[in-house]
Amino acid sequence: MTEIGRRRLLAAGGGVALAAGLATACGSNTGRGGGSGPAIRQWYHQYGEPGVERAVKRYAAAYRKADVSVQWRPGDYDRQTAAALLTDSGPDVFEVNGPLLEQIQSGQVVDLTDVVEPVKDDFHQAALAPKIWQDKVWGIPQVVDMQLLYYRKSLLREAGVRPPRTLDELVDGAKKLSGKKTKGLFLGNDGGVGVLGGTPLFAAGLSLIDEDGRAGFDDPAAARTLSKIRRLYADKSLLLGAPTDWSDPAAFIQGLTAMQWSGLWALPQIKKALGDDFGVLPFPKDGSGGKPSVQVGAYGSAVSARSKRKTEAKAFAKWLWVEHTDFQQDFALSYGFHIPARISLAKKAEQLRAGPAADAVRLATEYGYAEPLLWTTADRTAYQDALSRIIKDGANPESELRAVVRKVNAELQRVKKK
Repeated sequence: MTEIGRRRLLAAGGGVALAAGLATACGSNTGRGGGSGPAIRQWYHQYGEPGVERAVKRYAAAYRKADVSVQWRPGDYDRQTAAALLTDSGPDVFEVNGPLLEQIQSGQVVDLTDVVEPVKDDFHQAALAPKIWQDKVWGIPQVVDMQLLYYRKSLLREAGVRPPRTLDELVDGAKKLSGKKTKGLFLGNDGGVGVLGGTPLFAAGLSLIDEDGRAGFDDPAAARTLSKIRRLYADKSLLLGAPTDWSDPAAFIQGLTAMQWSGLWALPQIKKALGDDFGVLPFPKDGSGGKPSVQVGAYGSAVSARSKRKTEAKAFAKWLWVEHTDFQQDFALSYGFHIPARISLAKKAEQLRAGPAADAVRLATEYGYAEPLLWTTADRTAYQDALSRIIKDGANPESELRAVVRKVNAELQRVKKK
């Protein structure tokens, strides 16, 4: 997955788009299925790992009940699909991350409940949840990506810092680990504004949207937790201005930081460079009601309601993402490093059975959360803007969050009326 794809999937700023062209201006037919049946168009966003495009064309070629053409879509994939779904020339089957709620409410995607239901409990539940609306499933998770706190064992040991289990320990440890050549923690070149999202809120025992359908962080604990993130910035414990951003482990590998918040995809590169001199942790809990947290995300496979071959498209999506578990495991682990979306496949994967990789699977299972379906781009933008002012400018967390709560509750009322 490209860096921009990872940001779109997992970072709080994932809804920010690049300049987009018309949907028909990008992409091309890059693969044909081996079937002699009806023609089906399948779209993927552009992955960065070598071999993914060849792999998905190979999957399509193995399907015998339809002639599946694969289109690789570089550029702003979300805008391309949003535009194409309004026409008859769009995809039949396509990857979806967001804005899935708009596509569901506008009737642009097909109900896939009957496809997923037989194996519903086998999917990673945090990754599946944002694809459920009104008790119906609208997308099939393909793989699970997640964020982790990487720490350098030797650097922490030399400084007398134990791997942090609480946010207070993270703040204190990052300050102690910071020196002339090495900073204690890297949350991205913006100080964590773009990547943290709701992770600190979940670490405080809160949520983005609560069970009553309102903002889930209208609580003093939210301001307390975000003020500690501000303290990291004010203490000069954060690495800023690194050559690459949070999604790339270069700063961690080069010793510019003792700890880094990054993605699971970075683990093989870190392992190759550092051997056993690293470990992984969730974002540490804060307060007596807190709990560790890690953000997870999953691109899903959806079927266009404008497709003239909806039945055939659903059958293909089921074949690839429900029935063909060998392809699912190959897609997750052969071209990058992801957790298979199916729990049973994650347990079987040799690459995920030991060491930090096994720890990552456990953390995703125990502490994983995903941005909820109702968390819209407007919500995300309002929250992220406030987070920036709190972390970088020292703005008052209580007043900033009160304003965000009002905006989020108003936005929730708007989308529920659709």
